[in-house]
Amino acid sequence: MRLAWLGLLLAATLCQAQAAQPPLLSIVIDDLGQNLERDRRIFELPPAVALAILPDTPHAAELAREAHRRGRTVLLHLPMDPAEGPYAWRPGLPREELQRRLDKALAAVPYVQGVNNHEGSRMTSDRPAMSWLMESLHQRHLFFLDSRTSAATVAAAEAQKAQLASLSRDVFLDDDPSEEAVARQLQAGIALARRQGSAVLIGHPKPATLRVLARELPGLKAAGIELIEPLPLIAVRANRAMAAHGKNGIYR
Repeated sequence: MRLAWLGLLLAATLCQAQAAQPPLLSIVIDDLGQNLERDRRIFELPPAVALAILPDTPHAAELAREAHRRGRTVLLHLPMDPAEGPYAWRPGLPREELQRRLDKALAAVPYVQGVNNHEGSRMTSDRPAMSWLMESLHQRHLFFLDSRTSAATVAAAEAQKAQLASLSRDVFLDDDPSEEAVARQLQAGIALARRQGSAVLIGHPKPATLRVLARELPGLKAAGIELIEPLPLIAVRANRAMAAHGKNGIYR
């Protein structure tokens, strides 16, 4: 009886803690490594903002090392078809070549904790390749963020099947690069976080994006929103799909 009572008390405490948790927002800035002066502006944003660095850029390694020294989350922004270049994953490439390209990309961007796709509208719909990628990332203890550049993506679904720590993007900040549009998208992300408990936003180092984030992010706490790094958000979401991406927590 005492154990049963203790179990009920712990369950009630956990429910109260979950209910008290503020809406969570995670932000990743993609396409970094090309312009060091521009990209360093990310360090003026709150520490939870993560960096996704392209491997085939002149400052990839330097930026990744500096981000690591500053305690930032670093992701490999892995090019995928229709992206081109020596690191790009493309349909029809043998697994050995995909492995070689992944190895080289990870060597080009040190200190990565996770991987997200750069473009990839065709590649992320290739189920065998995505399945193999998630198994490979699992072995390397890296997480995956599905940028969801295509409605046909199966990347998050395969990550979930592999029990790989993963997330899916909810909102793109700057498809329209105007300052007004970026501000609207940020507010849309905040509203979504209030509705579903959390939201993952992806942006790019565009002038308007950086201005809006620098202006708005310091006020999130006062607005009742917590800015959080990707890894702890993965723990909160427990690899479950949000309603827009699946049903009953399972990715479509």
